[in-house]
Amino acid sequence: MTDVCRWDVPGRVNLIGEHLDYNGGPVLPLAIDRSVTVKARARDDGAVNVWSDLPDASKVSFATTVQPGDVDGWATYVAGTIWSLAERDLTIPGADLVIESRLPSGAGLSSSAATTCGVASALDELFGLGLDTAEVALVAQRAEAGFVGAPVGLMDQLAVLHGTAGHAVLIDTAVTPHTTRPVALGWEADGLVLAVIATGAHHALADGEYAARREECERAAAELGLEWLAQAGLDATVMLADETLKARTRHVLTETARVRSAVTAVGRRAWPQLGTILTASHASLRDDFEVSCPELDVAVEAALEAGALGARMTGGGFGGSAIALVEPDKVQALRERVESRYALHQWSRPEVFVVHAADGAHRVPAPGARLDG
Repeated sequence: MTDVCRWDVPGRVNLIGEHLDYNGGPVLPLAIDRSVTVKARARDDGAVNVWSDLPDASKVSFATTVQPGDVDGWATYVAGTIWSLAERDLTIPGADLVIESRLPSGAGLSSSAATTCGVASALDELFGLGLDTAEVALVAQRAEAGFVGAPVGLMDQLAVLHGTAGHAVLIDTAVTPHTTRPVALGWEADGLVLAVIATGAHHALADGEYAARREECERAAAELGLEWLAQAGLDATVMLADETLKARTRHVLTETARVRSAVTAVGRRAWPQLGTILTASHASLRDDFEVSCPELDVAVEAALEAGALGARMTGGGFGGSAIALVEPDKVQALRERVESRYALHQWSRPEVFVVHAADGAHRVPAPGARLDG
């Protein structure tokens, strides 16, 4: 069989609601107009070959019976998806895959979810696996948690699958399955844009800090007798003795309130209010959840100095990207201010670009498509 199927899957920016998807809280991400493309062709010999346009990414080959630890590096996300499908008794006969990315590497814009969702979607189409959108999300999540070793929630997968142009996706993670609702974003009509500042700082959720935060939240919820930490009342921090668990709980409670306030602000097109909420979220992530880093803090400070209405880190933290709500004619000043501040610290030059809310994962008609490699 030589037919090639092609899927385009966007990255995502989380507007607000950081570290709530595994705490039963609401999150408000948006799919963005930078994406990962997965091209897939069937094989029948039990082999999987993968190529990528990522820097220094050479061809990787492995068997469809691949197990955790068999593959490392960038291809773990592809291998993990194959393994995750097999865990659901959906073993494929083999495949050639090409991964092309227009997302900055390590920027915290969910290239991993875009890749795993894209591979699962392409293989589902290629072999008629019968997966619905919710199952694609679960396969992709299992690939990251069980194979790569990053115990992520479902926010990223649902964001890149359910995205709609001009909208964010409000996800309620307290119910199973999670519910999603589009939220119209009107800031561009009102003369604002969302800028991303890709810091270039190290971003690897599998390094242990993400897992540590999740474990701390689970401990706090257990001590409070709750299924989800986001269900805690305002007196929760008084009931906890451990200062670290108090701080983590304080972030979860205040961030939950900020998501609800942000949805209201977006609905009212109250952009200065939304900006204030974004900046408050960053302070909470920096001080109470302790997942920021100097590069992110400086990016946020510089964006505010350049006239942004609000700014915050986005994603899991420990590097990655910050976002800023800003007037288009101030983007260049923001870029120059961030670059200048980074130069003072002798850090690598950050990448600053505007993103727009985009459609989620979709099949791309590709007549005559071919796989290179």
